[in-house]
Amino acid sequence: MVLEEFFSQVQRAAAAFSGGTDSAFLLWAAKRYGCDIHAYYVKTAFQPAFELEDARWLAEELGIPMTVVDMDILSVPEAAENGPDRCYFCKRAIFTRLREAAREDGYTVLLDGTNASDDAGDRPGMRALRELEVRSPLRECGITKVQVREQSREAGLFTWEKPSYACLATRIPTGIPISRSDLVRVECAESVMAEEGFRDFRVRLCGDGARIQVTEEQMPLVMEKRKEICEKLSPLFPAVFLDLAERKVTD
Repeated sequence: MVLEEFFSQVQRAAAAFSGGTDSAFLLWAAKRYGCDIHAYYVKTAFQPAFELEDARWLAEELGIPMTVVDMDILSVPEAAENGPDRCYFCKRAIFTRLREAAREDGYTVLLDGTNASDDAGDRPGMRALRELEVRSPLRECGITKVQVREQSREAGLFTWEKPSYACLATRIPTGIPISRSDLVRVECAESVMAEEGFRDFRVRLCGDGARIQVTEEQMPLVMEKRKEICEKLSPLFPAVFLDLAERKVTD
């Protein structure tokens, strides 16, 4: 199946929209192939502010209506406790809320941006999507991440080269309960790193300190900016560490 065929069969749908590369391309394809598509963005403490800004920008560019759904994800015990199955419980709670909002607006089909490069066997939360019968057109049509980026660039979407961005909860080690204050600290620290010119990086909680991970290409930059980083992160963390093993871009 190709996307044109998929949307000839699914002519009206709601889409979970994160503001990222995959879901942005999904919206563009739906609009191109005549689907009555409505975007839904779930705003939680796990999503940084810039993701919502990007989502609004893209939806406006495409002329697609977008609804922002507020949700207190930390009120979901299994998500806040941050156990090994956190992603499952988090995604199930979020997509259950999304489905409710979409149905209130008259949409019976819910889509997400999972692509064919995502391994259904080990991707966190994939089980939740199957249980809730969320459809993934990119995956169903065999479209890989590389193809999503290539076709997004051809379509003129600014998200085509946007780095993958896992939710802020991934910055807290598994087994450490997630607090709103720690999420805020991590988000502020990553905003500082972005302002200093870093891409594809992470700032992870390490005890009460921060562990910075950057790609091999940006190791020289982190050493060049060492003093600025320490000065700006010291109000947030009592200690700042650099992971000397280069970051592998996986999450």
